[in-house]
Amino acid sequence: MSTIEQFGYRQELKRTLGFADLMIYGLIFMVPIAPFGIFGYVFSTSHGMVALAYVIGLLAMAFTALSYAQMARAFPMAGSVYTYAGRGIAAPVGFMAGWAILLDYVLVPSLLYLIASGAMHSFVPAIPVWAWLVMFVLLNTGINYLGIQMTARITRVMLVAELAVLAIFLVAGVVALAQGKGQAGAFSPIFESSSFTWSVMFAAASVAVLSFLGFDGISTLAEENREDARRLGRSMLAALGVAAVLFVVQTWVAALLTPGRDKLIAEGDLTGNAFYDTAAFAGGQWLAVLTAVATAIAWGFANSLVAQAATSRLLFAMARDRQLPRFLAKVDPKRQVPVNATFAVAGISLAVGLFMSTREQGAGELTSLVNFGAMTAFLLLHVAVVVHYAIRQGSRDYWAHLVAPVIGFGILVAVVINQNVAAQWVGGIWLALGLVVLGLSYLSGRGPVLPKEVK
Repeated sequence: MSTIEQFGYRQELKRTLGFADLMIYGLIFMVPIAPFGIFGYVFSTSHGMVALAYVIGLLAMAFTALSYAQMARAFPMAGSVYTYAGRGIAAPVGFMAGWAILLDYVLVPSLLYLIASGAMHSFVPAIPVWAWLVMFVLLNTGINYLGIQMTARITRVMLVAELAVLAIFLVAGVVALAQGKGQAGAFSPIFESSSFTWSVMFAAASVAVLSFLGFDGISTLAEENREDARRLGRSMLAALGVAAVLFVVQTWVAALLTPGRDKLIAEGDLTGNAFYDTAAFAGGQWLAVLTAVATAIAWGFANSLVAQAATSRLLFAMARDRQLPRFLAKVDPKRQVPVNATFAVAGISLAVGLFMSTREQGAGELTSLVNFGAMTAFLLLHVAVVVHYAIRQGSRDYWAHLVAPVIGFGILVAVVINQNVAAQWVGGIWLALGLVVLGLSYLSGRGPVLPKEVK
C-alpha cells in the first residue's frame, strides 16, 4: 500500500475513515434529494426530458469517476484533481487543475448556503436570508473544526433522514399516478421525439451534473482513508451509482406529475418552486412543505458541511506545496484537521453568499460557475490518466487508461460547449487569471514544484 511519505509528505491528518464512511460522505455531498432544488430548471431546459438529462449527466460523471479511481490508486493523497494532474502530467498543469476546481469547491458552499437560506426565509420571513446564511456557516464550521469523525457521524444521520423524505415523496407520487393524476406519457421524461435535440439535452445535462458533483470530494479525504487506496475509487463509483438511481427515479416520477408542463417549459421555473408545486399536486401541501424544508436542511447543513470539509482539504494540499499561502497548511495538532483552511472556507463562503444574496439571479450565476470549474478540471483529469498510465508507463489496460478517459473527455467537452455563455466568459476569465498567477510565480522564482517520490 502506497503512503504519502513515499511522495515526500508527512502524515498529519487522522486516518479514521472506512469504505462506508467515504461512500456516505460522497452521497451526502451529492445530496440524494438534490434534484428537488433544481428540478424546474432542468425540466424546462430539457423540454420535459429531465430523467434523460440525468442519465447523460451520469454518463459524463461515470467516466470521470473511473479516471478518479485510477489516479487515486497511483497517488493516494489529499488534493483531488490538483494532485492527480500535477503528478500525472506536470506541476504547472496541476496548479491550473487546482485553480479550475477551486471555482467549484470554493463557490459550492456559498451556493448551498444561499439556496438553503432563501428556502428557510420563505418559511420564516421574520429571519432575513443573511441571518440564516450566517447561522448555517457558523454551525458547519464548528462541526468541521471538531474533526472528520464528528463530520462522518453527522452525515450518517442526515443521509437516513434524506432517504426517508425521498421515500415518502416516491410513495405519494406512485399513489398519485395510480389515482390517474399523471400529466404525461410514461416515457416522456426519458424521450420526446418532437422536442429532442442533442444541444437541448447537453444544455440540460450541464445543469443536471450539479447534482452529481460531490463524488469527487471523496478523493480529498485520501489521507484520512484507513483502508487500501483502491477502496477510495470504489467508494466513488458506489456513491455515484446509488445517487444516479435515486436521481433518475425521483425525477421520472416528478416529471410525470408536473402540472402546467407547457408553461414551465416555455417560461422556465421563475419561482424555483416547480418541484414543491408538483409535490403539492401529488400529495397535498404537507408534502410540499416537507420536501422544501428537507431541501433547505440538506443543502444548507448536510451538503455544505461536507463541501466545506472537502474544500479545506484542497486548500491544505495546495498550500502544503506552496501554491497557496502557507498558513492554509496549518493542521490543528489535537484535532488533526486543517484548521486555517477550514476557517478560510467559512469566511469566503460567508462573503460570497452575502454578496450573491443581493443579486436577483445570484443562485443561478453561482450554479453555472461551479459547474464550469468542475468540468474544466475533470477534462485535465482525463488527460492525466492517459499521460500517466498509457504514455509514461506503457499500460496495456486500454479500456481504463485510454478508451474510457477519451470518451469521458469527449462527453465533457460537449457539456462545456453547451453551458451558459456567461459562465463560459467568467470561467474563462478565471482561468486566464490563473495563468497570470502561474506566470508571476515563475517570474518570482517560485514556480510550482512537487516533492519528489521516494523510491
